[in-house]
Amino acid sequence: MYRSAPPSPSPPTSRAFPARLLRSALTEESRVPQPDSFAAWFAAARERSGLRVDRVRLDGLRDWDRDPRTGTLRHRSGGFFSIGGLDVRFPSGPVPHWQQPIIHQPEIGILGLLAREFDGVLHFLMQAKVEPGNRNHLQLSPTVQATRSNYLRLHQGRAVPYLDYFRDRSRHRVVADVLQSEQGAWFYRKRNRNIVLEVTGDITVGEDFRWMTLGQIHRQLAAEDIVNMDTRTALSCLPLAGDGVSGGVPDPGDGFRAALVRSCAGEPGGAHRMDGLLSWITEHRAQGDLTTGPVPLNELSEWRSSPERISHSSGRFFSVIGVNVSAGTREVGGWAQPMVEPHGTGLIAVLVKEIDGVLHVLMRAAAEPGYVDGVELSPTVQCVPESYEVLPGTARPRFLDDVLSAREDRIRFSCLLSEEGGRFHHALNRYLVVEADGDAGSLEDRDHRWLTLHQLSTLLRHSHYLNVQARSLVACLHSLLLPRLG
Repeated sequence: MYRSAPPSPSPPTSRAFPARLLRSALTEESRVPQPDSFAAWFAAARERSGLRVDRVRLDGLRDWDRDPRTGTLRHRSGGFFSIGGLDVRFPSGPVPHWQQPIIHQPEIGILGLLAREFDGVLHFLMQAKVEPGNRNHLQLSPTVQATRSNYLRLHQGRAVPYLDYFRDRSRHRVVADVLQSEQGAWFYRKRNRNIVLEVTGDITVGEDFRWMTLGQIHRQLAAEDIVNMDTRTALSCLPLAGDGVSGGVPDPGDGFRAALVRSCAGEPGGAHRMDGLLSWITEHRAQGDLTTGPVPLNELSEWRSSPERISHSSGRFFSVIGVNVSAGTREVGGWAQPMVEPHGTGLIAVLVKEIDGVLHVLMRAAAEPGYVDGVELSPTVQCVPESYEVLPGTARPRFLDDVLSAREDRIRFSCLLSEEGGRFHHALNRYLVVEADGDAGSLEDRDHRWLTLHQLSTLLRHSHYLNVQARSLVACLHSLLLPRLG
């Protein structure tokens, strides 16, 4: 433990917050004295964690029961989450009808970042945290990443560090505070509260926590499987947009990075006005024909339930499995739980293009069964390519082949990243930012529109406009402001 008290702490100033964020994004060395390097700190946290995850039968999970009538999996405390069955009808979609298991987690968790300015540079208090579903166990997490059941201590374990900052926000500056969705294909109407607070007082920093600049975090985002999904979604909600960005990047050049800066700044505008984009999203929501209803988990069509797992008869898509977990650095030392295990590595990609000198991102208005509002903006391509081998007659996503065949010099970002490791077991996606060829107008259709980063940041001030995969890619795009990444 150490006190975060540098020689000359800097209180919040009156200058625009986006400009302060930009300075942090362009700073790759911490202003806070650290006892060791990031790599050494991260390795020590991994060794301390002592995480062990064992695959076990789904039947007989400690503290979990299957409803004898419906097959629903529930925790005996009545908290945490349950897994039930869902019937989905989507007449205008590529698959008009299907059934599937889905996670029900109606409580709202907290994904919280604490920020503080040191020697004129904003830093964020990051956590090295293990989750049972992470392929590499340990990843870089927000200051607080907790479900309501966890922070109410239904597990009878230790308290969540730094939680009180987010439960009583009256003494701190609220930078962002917004409810956002999670994976609509696996969660039913799940939401988390993404909160960023700026603090001024000293904070005792635990051994698994570390102050980092936004530039340092962005540097780790370019490394495979280090920055977790919850950090990415919280980062995307930072207001790194507006007038404070336009003049703050020294020598952005006249190419991709300069177009990215102009896209974040919001000048000289976008291909579409914001009111038109909002109307386009509302039209999709109003005209959507996707409907859902509960069905017994043990009666799902084309799904097989055994004592070991629940899986699709094709062997594709995903399975529900059971695990036993032991971890020395979590709030509780051990537990058992079901997890969703995807089959195949996903592809999450956006096409980007410079339009009148401003970088635009091609977004798709997409429906998923677990969304609160039915439709959210998703990346240009979001799928598991292998799945189309078992969907005869189903059209491949329009831009999938463009992304798969993209030349290396058109790929601006590429990294394999994990999804949420508390519910998903080894859920991996390849995240890509690809410069598009061809005329911008010809790439738009009913479902696709070009948006600037400023417009995406504006939507992110509100709930349920960008899905969690799109929010991850916003964070990836912001990381390209760094000279060596852009």
